[in-house]
Amino acid sequence: MAVYTTLSAAELAELIAEYDVGELTSAKGIAEGVSNSNWLIETTEGRYILTMYEARVDVADLPFFLGLLDHLSERGSPVPRTIHDRTGAAFRMVGGKAVALIEFLPGVSVDAPNPAQARAVGEALAGLHIDAADFPGERANAMALPQWRELFADCGEDGLRSIDPELPALVAAELAHLSGHWPHDLPRSVIHADLFPDNVLLLGDRVCGLIDFYFACTDLTAYDLAVTHAAWSFGRDGRFNPEIGDALIAGYRSRRELSDAEWSALPLLARGASIRFLATRAYDWLHTPADALVTRKDPMDFARRLSFYATRSDQAFPARESQSRASA
Repeated sequence: MAVYTTLSAAELAELIAEYDVGELTSAKGIAEGVSNSNWLIETTEGRYILTMYEARVDVADLPFFLGLLDHLSERGSPVPRTIHDRTGAAFRMVGGKAVALIEFLPGVSVDAPNPAQARAVGEALAGLHIDAADFPGERANAMALPQWRELFADCGEDGLRSIDPELPALVAAELAHLSGHWPHDLPRSVIHADLFPDNVLLLGDRVCGLIDFYFACTDLTAYDLAVTHAAWSFGRDGRFNPEIGDALIAGYRSRRELSDAEWSALPLLARGASIRFLATRAYDWLHTPADALVTRKDPMDFARRLSFYATRSDQAFPARESQSRASA
């Protein structure tokens, strides 16, 4: 989340008046993330999140994103429902950009999860995959391997080298490896594809909300677990935390078991997850406007995670039997 576009108090009040949510009492920009502009909205009837979709989100995808939220919410997954306007529309256009009002969910994001929280997140992710099984929409992954190549190309070798002198060589070698080994015959489903700690709301060890579904798509189900593993299993010091990683996978498997092929593919999928976020972070590092109300994130954090998965996959994903015993 972030704020790239400014809306005046009058514009915000006029917009909120199109919804049956009471009168606007306050609006505060949210300075997190890098994709869309977001405000915490308070009205006489409650709290909501207002999102304005910036360049990275195609308006044509919004029926999928917002319909998925409503579908998962109805099935019982802890996701926010879309607030439809007085005409029944899930989103509106303001100044040429789409905006949507989303239910506000309680909870806080944690940056140092404990194993119980990680297990709860794994359970919630598996539940999401189960609850989405009968969702009729489909969307190709717009952040798959071809797009990783494009993002790195847009960064240029000089740009990547400005981040780290060794980065161009690392990126070239890893893209070649992933291109030659990426699996295509694993189970597929609707996936979140971006379930970082700041996209999970917790109260204690309970998951209250899974949010920010704007990279959701139809892709390999196990890839979603690998993304989440890469996002959650490393501490602020960059070190891998096996207790968190094992708890996350154990929680997931308590609701949806992985096939043998999925289990075997996890190390490679985690490498793909790492280079995916290395690509977007590198691009944003080089292209985010200086005056944007947003904190850029260090691309090399995921370069280090990539190296870990490439060289120590046995630590990241121990034998399934030992993982099962450890989590029992």
